[in-house]
Amino acid sequence: MSATADHAETNLAVRLGFQPDQVVQEIGYDDDVDQELREAIEQATGTELVDEEYDDVADAVVLWFREDDGDLTDALVDAIAYMEEGGSILLLTPKTGRDGYVEPSEIGEAATTAGLSATKSVNAGKDWSGSRLITPKAAAKKR
Repeated sequence: MSATADHAETNLAVRLGFQPDQVVQEIGYDDDVDQELREAIEQATGTELVDEEYDDVADAVVLWFREDDGDLTDALVDAIAYMEEGGSILLLTPKTGRDGYVEPSEIGEAATTAGLSATKSVNAGKDWSGSRLITPKAAAKKR
């Protein structure tokens, strides 16, 4: 039994927690992003990704982040501001050896400082690694 590349990518988007009718905001888009992953997310949600100019809350945020994009903690805190309570952030960083690579320890430290927990790390394409970050349940109950 063989699956098409589109089907495999869609499964990745679904495994990452993307669901039909979700509003997904994309931050950090540039020429180097993985177009197949973007399309898989849009296919899984049935909606187009919204950009940084979107002025309402989103169910999830896709954050493309490279080493020279600034402070990761600040970027995560800003992404949380765009997100519906209980939403998640898919943090995408270049894989080891690629331009803009971000150390896993930096990701962990920034996520913790921003009040997020990593639920899974995944291979998110040829050049990108993904970390799904959520607000811990205890923090969500305090809101």
